[in-house]
Amino acid sequence: MFRTPHPRALTPTRNRALARAAGAAVLSVALAACGSAASGGMSGMDHGASPAAGSAGTTAAGGGHQGHRMPGADAATADATTSTSAPGVPAGAATGAPGAERNGYRLSSEVTTLAAGAPAEYRFAITGPDGRPVTAFRTDQTKRMHFYAVRSDLTGFQHLHPEMAADGTWTAPLAAPTAGTWRVYASFVPDSGAGRGTGLVLSRTVDVPGEGASAAAELPAASGTATVDGYTVAVEGTPVAGRAGELKVTVSKDGRPVTDLQPYLETFAHLTAFHAGDQAFAHLHPEAAAEAGSTGGPTLAFHAELPASGDWRLFLQFLTGGQLHTVGLTLRAG
Repeated sequence: MFRTPHPRALTPTRNRALARAAGAAVLSVALAACGSAASGGMSGMDHGASPAAGSAGTTAAGGGHQGHRMPGADAATADATTSTSAPGVPAGAATGAPGAERNGYRLSSEVTTLAAGAPAEYRFAITGPDGRPVTAFRTDQTKRMHFYAVRSDLTGFQHLHPEMAADGTWTAPLAAPTAGTWRVYASFVPDSGAGRGTGLVLSRTVDVPGEGASAAAELPAASGTATVDGYTVAVEGTPVAGRAGELKVTVSKDGRPVTDLQPYLETFAHLTAFHAGDQAFAHLHPEAAAEAGSTGGPTLAFHAELPASGDWRLFLQFLTGGQLHTVGLTLRAG
């Protein structure tokens, strides 16, 4: 069994036409919202930079986190053994955070705790059905691995693109996490073995001991607008659980439409969603790609199909002037 090296001192840190039938499966959203980071190409699932834990804001572009589609699967179904149902979710709905294992693939790590308030390296590996570390991954939205970390109360969102060593060990540089329980998500497409070409999302939890670890921040009320770094993001559309729909996102600044959005992970924005209560994971796919050197905005359309009703915390990331901005808002699905 693969054993990952013990971390140093852990600290936080598309096929364009994806199947639109997510049915009762937890959808993988193509645009992920991550904290500010450097921009990056879009092939593998590239999401991220290392935004500060507990905040959404800007950072210099460089290893950014953009939305991405995973070939062969738009949904990440939760493992029954690790999922939990959320209040108000219809019986039988495929909800809950993805498990650490699916279809023989497993997210393996020796990291069980992280130190609060200090940067850290989260080391892990993806083992295949044969029990050995997987080293062949397809590039999706410019990245071979999209890695997310979010606190159980859906604060402290981080979207990263870790590096892999020759032995299959990945290292994700986490920004300093706050005390509490965090869940990490690995989104990837293996390029070998029985699961070749199928997008997967696996996750597991990690504890960050310290003062306030048991305290949970109240989820912000559902709202169609949010601001970050002087930009205002407005979201139009009311998704209905289990039904395909569309969300329109408009970006403005000082009351004027923003038309200089830069490509980020092959799109002009990356949107990721997490279900309140059970931390189910979803990707909202943009309906248009972004060509290198082009600019976009102010309005972006996303294909949305959320598997469960209730509150979802959305994290939208977009790039302007080489700076990655991350904004979070709460959306309610009927």
